[in-house]
Amino acid sequence: MYSQKVMDHFSNPRNVGEVPDPDGVGTVGNPVCGDLMKITIRVKDGRLQDVKFLTFGCGAAIATSSMVTEMVKGKTLEEALQVTNKAVAEALDGLPPIKMHCSNLAADALHAAIKDYLAHRDGKGGHTEESEGKGPEEKESEGREESPQ
Repeated sequence: MYSQKVMDHFSNPRNVGEVPDPDGVGTVGNPVCGDLMKITIRVKDGRLQDVKFLTFGCGAAIATSSMVTEMVKGKTLEEALQVTNKAVAEALDGLPPIKMHCSNLAADALHAAIKDYLAHRDGKGGHTEESEGKGPEEKESEGREESPQ
């Protein structure tokens, strides 16, 4: 059974959509259940000024995406990186054990968006579409220059 908070965030999700020209993008998915979450962020003065999500998944996935955006708006990047899957589930007054992976995805997508921002802020000034959806190996190699052939 879902809590009233889960039902509220599922029925009336907050911060749905994409931040235009985002500073960071985090996309994560679970191949087992098929849930996919994308979180976009705008950072100003070291704080999350705007956070939006797009989620393809079950009601719990939508609710956790909505809740995580509400939890971190206005927070510093360091504070937002401290948000855990357990904290997201607790903020929703709990999730059924079989749905706990949804809160993992929400926190993971948020952390991926912040890490994307941090990776790009110094050298490139923000998120680039080319970095979206790449795995860790590909992102690591992005900053390396290849010698001309």
